[in-house]
Amino acid sequence: MTTYPSFAAVDLGSNSFHLVVAREVDGRLQILHKEKQRVYLAAGLDQNDHLSDEAIARALHVLSQFAATLNGFEKKNVEVAATYTLRKCQNLHHVLKQAKAVFPYKINVISGQEEARLIYQGVANYIHGDHNRLVIDIGGGSTEMIIGKHQYHKLLTSRDIGCVTMSQRYFADGKLTNKRFQKAIIHAEQNIEAITANYQKAGWQTCLGTSGTIKTLTAINEELFASKTLTLASLQQIRNHFVEAQTLESMDLKALPPERQASIAGGLAVLIGAFNQLNITDMTYCDFSLREGLLHELAQNNEFDIRARTISSFAEQYAVDTPHANHICQTLAQLFNVAKTTWQLEELDLEILRWAAQLHEVGIAINSSGIHKHSAYVVSNSQLPGFTQEQQQLLGALIRFHRKKIKAVDLNALIEEESLGQFSKLLTLLRLAILFHQKRQESQLPKYRFSVTSKNVELSCERMWFEQHSLFAADLEQEQAYWKNLSLSLDITTY
Repeated sequence: MTTYPSFAAVDLGSNSFHLVVAREVDGRLQILHKEKQRVYLAAGLDQNDHLSDEAIARALHVLSQFAATLNGFEKKNVEVAATYTLRKCQNLHHVLKQAKAVFPYKINVISGQEEARLIYQGVANYIHGDHNRLVIDIGGGSTEMIIGKHQYHKLLTSRDIGCVTMSQRYFADGKLTNKRFQKAIIHAEQNIEAITANYQKAGWQTCLGTSGTIKTLTAINEELFASKTLTLASLQQIRNHFVEAQTLESMDLKALPPERQASIAGGLAVLIGAFNQLNITDMTYCDFSLREGLLHELAQNNEFDIRARTISSFAEQYAVDTPHANHICQTLAQLFNVAKTTWQLEELDLEILRWAAQLHEVGIAINSSGIHKHSAYVVSNSQLPGFTQEQQQLLGALIRFHRKKIKAVDLNALIEEESLGQFSKLLTLLRLAILFHQKRQESQLPKYRFSVTSKNVELSCERMWFEQHSLFAADLEQEQAYWKNLSLSLDITTY
């Protein structure tokens, strides 16, 4: 009897938390279960982007419910993505620490670009066509806009305008006036204006809207005008209907659920702004989005990892010395295999190290002096599809400290104190592998024995080889001094 593994995707949005469980059967995903809970997370951000205790409590309550649903799921089969509110949240560390106590799965805070990419993947795996399409998703705190064809995106953007944040800014007291709508729409257009030229140049033949806001506006459009297609004219008529009602509480629409009422005016303003700025003629609602994108990538991860393609294309873009990087990766694998049991390392740790090795020299395109700083800046500030913010930050930090001094002030700025131990383990492996290959000649590789303890790295070199390579010996002694701010020390002996 054939068994089909189940996968789960969790979308921690600014307005709602979603859970979807599916299984893959003959290359297609079958949705088995869905859960949706209102959390209103974005409403809990104060002017300093700190998330309130009340909003955190709402989030923890839903996460504990999701944990019960996912009881028994392997961690590798659950993907959790947090979007706008948690990526803006200044007390994120505090939130994640509390979440860990009630929810055993890793929460990945993703960038706006990564959110947009996953939204498009969710649409592309269900809606097929041979032409460019524009996909718009209005969330609680941000709006994602993507142009793509088939499975591939061409343009991605995430704008900091969402239905909750816009409603709080312009309609907080529930009053609906033409003047307020006009201000909100202009604000939305100003936010979108920077991408207009590129998007209109790329063009599209169909426009799809995802998210609850657009679903609700489509339902209102159908109720008022018997049409499931949104146009600028129909959106303006919906706006007029809102203004005539004067207040959110006075609106009498069956298609507007109570839980959507407080945020719908801001969402409408964002959509009208998008229609105006991008000259959109019409839009239809699509019921697939970020969650489906997460599910499909989970199902495909055993065969294909988008991150590997990202690293490969990035290295090619910056003309990286691929043979040299590959030699470093081979040595990394050898060192990793020795250390993994004692240091309790996982396969993803080795992947991160390999990616760091492949990108550690991209900064040479800027200047060979200070290459570690240039490379780290490029990697940390570029779009890396498939990577979470945490993974990209780790990658940048490893590259930043792959050579030269490791100053405590710089280290503390990038790495949390509680993560320093794990970071030190990965960094020491990377530094040694790069040091071994610094001459870029395989014949010059040291002859060594390698072992680790919880607090030490022990490197023993063949005595005759070591004596013949005095510069390498001096580099190792210097390396000992460089490690003083790490949680590991380097012991050097000969045999």
